[in-house]
Order: sequence, then structure tokens, then C-alpha cells
Amino acid sequence: MVWAARRSATPGVTGADRASLVEHPAWVRLKEAVTALQPLQAKDGSVPERSHHHNAQTLVQTICAATAELAPLFPHDADYLDALVKDFQRWSDTGLEVPDFLDSLALFHPELTRTDGLAHLVVFPMYTQNGSTERKVEAVLLRVLWPDFVAALEAGAYSNAMFVPITFLDFTPGYDSNSAVLFPETVAMREIPRFTWGGIFADREAARFRRVVRAAADTTRLALPPDAARLLADQRLAQETFVMWDLIHDRTHMRGDLPFDPFMIKQRMPYFLYSLEELRCDLTAFREAVRLEADGAPHARLVQYAVVFDRIFRFAISGTRVRNYDGLGGQLLFAWLHQHHVLHWTDSRLTIDWPQVPAAVLALGDEIDALYWRSIDRPKISHWLAAYALVAGTLTPHPASVWARGADALPLDGPLKGLTDAVLSDEFPLSMFYEALARKVGDVVAATSGITA
Repeated sequence: MVWAARRSATPGVTGADRASLVEHPAWVRLKEAVTALQPLQAKDGSVPERSHHHNAQTLVQTICAATAELAPLFPHDADYLDALVKDFQRWSDTGLEVPDFLDSLALFHPELTRTDGLAHLVVFPMYTQNGSTERKVEAVLLRVLWPDFVAALEAGAYSNAMFVPITFLDFTPGYDSNSAVLFPETVAMREIPRFTWGGIFADREAARFRRVVRAAADTTRLALPPDAARLLADQRLAQETFVMWDLIHDRTHMRGDLPFDPFMIKQRMPYFLYSLEELRCDLTAFREAVRLEADGAPHARLVQYAVVFDRIFRFAISGTRVRNYDGLGGQLLFAWLHQHHVLHWTDSRLTIDWPQVPAAVLALGDEIDALYWRSIDRPKISHWLAAYALVAGTLTPHPASVWARGADALPLDGPLKGLTDAVLSDEFPLSMFYEALARKVGDVVAATSGITA
């Protein structure tokens, strides 16, 4: 019955189908011009070599002309696209120095038209998180993914006016990477405005989840429940599941008994604190999914599978071992489930007692929530020490760790920088299980860079 109920249709693009946009001559010219411009730009987005200016200005004119030609296909973005051309022209006319696209960014408001299938053309000098740290011009054709059930959730108890789930249609090289977000703060601009939206590419999240988890399940001989197997087999279903997960995760960063200090905003702190914050948001999404499943929400059970599988399989072995806070969160969840006898590695086979999973996962969420609740009564150093104790109570620190020796070994009487510097780049190394799993499926993880389906 589960397999008979699956859907394979893909929602269309409002106003223009995918082929007509991706193959449109103006988009092809724009994409080629942006790709040719990138090697001429420095890390800050400027074109420093005077000998490159004529070529760069010609490419900018191509971008402007192509944008103007494409603009009628995006009437909902008319003001933004008009301002975008002006920003490009001003950048070109003033010597191609560090770009400033604040004027056009301020007029781009995808959060105001969250219509399923609605397409947008996005062109900015920006860096791509988990892609490139250089603010070079990038161009993306995308569409909004806004299923009716997500719209109903957002209109009710899970309001999140800034959340914009999206999927790729086409992109320039900066997004041929692991980047799965489109955030306004990545754009080159003269000042920081109040941001009103954030985009997350659900198709990339779903595609790499499906590929990595399938490989990990095969490698560990994990028997998947039928609905979990369906999730891995159906890209559209996985995309919708990730949108529901992301909707709740994203809003959680601003809700709950948070530390008074907004530590997620441009502050240097021990990376395990970021691990706990991201894991807290995921476990909150899990908790709400349990609640929604009891109310009959059809995707709620799938969100629970997605949180557990993505965390314990993909997150744990993705990226480098240098302050990998998402990886640490995955390790923590796996070890917690194992030590609470819900996840078992016996006879070289992974098994999970699914009826016991919700209580165990929610118990870890309760531990993190209690840590946060106590934080307002603690000095920052004491909060950091308590957070470390929470993680180290389940995961084994590196033998060379100063933090693992306790408060007496740490420079508590100096600047906080000393405490952060004392955290090893790989403070909590991979377990033997994960070392072996990474060798088996590491190539699969690496191959998901740039994936969209």
C-alpha cells in the first residue's frame, strides 16, 4: 500500500516551464558571461587588473542586456531586476571596484510570493556557503517549492515569514558545490540591512540525502521500514519532507529558552556550541514531527526518518574534520542512540528499534533544552563548560584535549579567545564505526557535490 501510494509527478514552473527558461538564449548568454567574468574577479568581487577592465565591462553589458531580456518572464521581480541592471551598470562605470548591490537586494523579496513553482532569476556578487568564500558574480535560475500542506503548517502553528524553500533550475559554477542555501547576507553590499528572507534548496538536500543514506544502509545492512524505503526512492517526496523539516528547524533558531547572547551571529566560539544549536533545531523538528504524526500529518513520520538518517549517516562523515559542527552533531546523535540501546551494531549489521527511537531522540533534545534553560543563570564560561560536559558525556574527546582535563587545565583567567583556541580542530574524533563507514561510502558523499536530483 505504501508503494502504491507514491507519486512521481513534478510540479511545474509557474509562467514558464523549465526547458523554456534553461534553454532561453538570454539565459545561456547570461550564464556564459557570468562564468567568464568570475576568473577576472578578486576574492572581494572587484576586478583589480586594469588590463581586464575592458573585457569585464563587455561581459557586464552582456549580463545587463540578458537580464533585461529575461525580465518580462519574471513580472513579480520587475523592480528588483530593473535595479539589478542599474547596480551592474554603476559597478562597471565606477571602475569595477568592490561591488555594492544593496539597492537591488533590497528590492528582491521572494518571501512575499511563496507560490509553488514560481520561478526567480537571481544574479548577485556573492559567496556560496559550503561552496566558495569569494564574492564573485553568480547567477541562479530557481523555483519556489511550496506544497499546500507546508503552506497550511506555516499559516498555523509554524509561522516563518522569512522561510523560502526553493529548487534549482540552473546555476553558475559557485553552486556546482555543496552549497544548498541562498542567503541575502552573502551578497556584496555597502551596509547590512534587516534581512527578510532565506532560501534553502530542498532538491539538493533531498538528492544527496537519498544517495548517501541508500549507500550507508546497504553498507551497514540496515533493513529499512517500507515508508523509509519509499522516502529514499522518491525525490519529490523527499523534497517535500525536507521543506517541512527546514520550516520548523529554521524558525527554532529564534525560539525557545535561548542563551541571552545571540551566539549564532558572527561570533567566534567553541564549535561544539554551534553543534548543539544546529542539533537542537533538528531535534525540535523531530519533536514537532512526532506531535504532528499523532495528528495525522502525512509527512511527519518521514521527517523523523530524515532527521535521524541524515544526521547519523551523511552529516557525520561529510566535510573535513576541522571544527565540523554538523558532523559532531551527527556523531552525538548516533552515540546517544547506541548508548541508550536503541541502535545496535551487532554481527556487523546495523539495526534500529524504531518504536524506541522517538523517546530516545526526545530525551537528547530535553538534555540540550535544559542546558539552554540554565544558561541565563550562568556566566558564559560556565555555560561553555556545561555544554562541553554534555557532549563529552556521550562522545570520547581526543586524548590530547585540554578541555577534557577539566576547568583546572583551561586558561579561565584570560580572554575568551584562549578557551576557543584550546579546542582542538578535531576535538571529538570519529569512532571506529565512522572511520570504517567513511572509507566505504566516502566516495558517494564526495560525488553529491553539485547534485540536484
